[in-house]
Amino acid sequence: MTRPPLVPAPAAAPGLAVRRFPYGFAPRFYLLLGLGVALAIPAWVDPRAIVALLAWNLLVCGLWLLDVRRIPAGDAIHATRTWAAPLALGTPSRVAIDVTNQGEVPLAVEILDDVPSSLRRDLPRAEVAVGSRASARAEYEITPAERGDAQLGAVSLRVRSSWSIAERWLSAAAAQTVRVFPDLADARRQSMFLLRSRQVALEKRRTRIVGIGRDFESLRDYQPGDERRDICWTVTARRGKPVTKVHQPERSQAVWILVDGGRLLRARVGDRTKLDGMVNAALGLAEVALDAGDRVGLLAYGRRIHARLAPARGARHLRTMVDALATLQAERAEADHAAAAAALMAAQRQRALVVWLTDVAETAGVPDVIENAMHLIGLHVVVFAVTRPMELIRVAEAAPPSQDAMYRMLAVQEILDRREVLLRGLRQRGVLVLEMDPAAPTAMLIDRYLSVKERNLV
Repeated sequence: MTRPPLVPAPAAAPGLAVRRFPYGFAPRFYLLLGLGVALAIPAWVDPRAIVALLAWNLLVCGLWLLDVRRIPAGDAIHATRTWAAPLALGTPSRVAIDVTNQGEVPLAVEILDDVPSSLRRDLPRAEVAVGSRASARAEYEITPAERGDAQLGAVSLRVRSSWSIAERWLSAAAAQTVRVFPDLADARRQSMFLLRSRQVALEKRRTRIVGIGRDFESLRDYQPGDERRDICWTVTARRGKPVTKVHQPERSQAVWILVDGGRLLRARVGDRTKLDGMVNAALGLAEVALDAGDRVGLLAYGRRIHARLAPARGARHLRTMVDALATLQAERAEADHAAAAAALMAAQRQRALVVWLTDVAETAGVPDVIENAMHLIGLHVVVFAVTRPMELIRVAEAAPPSQDAMYRMLAVQEILDRREVLLRGLRQRGVLVLEMDPAAPTAMLIDRYLSVKERNLV
């Protein structure tokens, strides 16, 4: 299947398919029949009035047949669906239906678009008046509730002439696949304040710290405390005195973002899943890291590896990441964390910053994701980012109103204690653990990334 474009292309029908019995009766037809009922009253007195009643009904049916012939056939009516902007999760967007009438009779058209519930809860309806050899547009609003590809069906039309006695039912073959992308605007809103307050300080610190990193900056006379490996022996021999090479932190480092698409990320926080928040946070971090000059890689996985992008730079690379994460859906099974860690180690053999976006199950043993995160710290700097279980924290902090509530609170407290033990074990091994607010994970993740950069940990 071809990849859908960023702005979905218009889905047009050169003509409209006609249903098996595509004709109906418009409101004025029933009104005319109702007027004929008045002739039934004198029929009780004079049977000859029945003839007039039948003649009236035949006249109305004849008008209906004549009106059917006035309504253009399907090949004279065109319907086109167009999109105002790329679709983003939770962001309202406008959809337009353009109807073109190539016939000689003005039309009243009622539109029913086959839109999936992931884009709009109810089927959109609209009415437009289309003049002869003219076009008209109807618009409606959608708010995508799920990322990924959405399938749209036909555009159904109920067409009437100006007489409004007959109607013709038509269907435009406007089947279409559109892609709902993560909400990058939300990620930018959360990170904007952090970028303004910390980016300048980060750049100053990164360019002034010497003796750390591998990028050569300048030469200076040897000073007590300089490492022997930093001595430039060729210049020392030429000058006759020790000369030290001054380094600055590397401006371009590799940042890998691992996004877990397992069952724990299916849980909902408000009107979105935890995975939706993680995807937004991943893209917000990627955008900031690319702006800072780092190379960003992506590994999205569930039971298998869904996307693996080598570290790179540029707007095109960010677009590829957006496209890959748009279709990532949380699975019903536990993700294969060992396979993800092995894929990362195979792809990145030099030291890098690894940001692992996942969650922790409160089990009796040590979860696989924690064991595999520990395997990475021998070579990489690992940020282990999970969402804070706010619903459990609220239960644990509330005063129990009953005995059952007290037992529930104790059980929740045990879960939280177990979780804290697991995360404390990661911290003791050198993993940088980050518990993010589910409502604003992007800002907290970017803040931790900037802290790692400031401390020159990579």
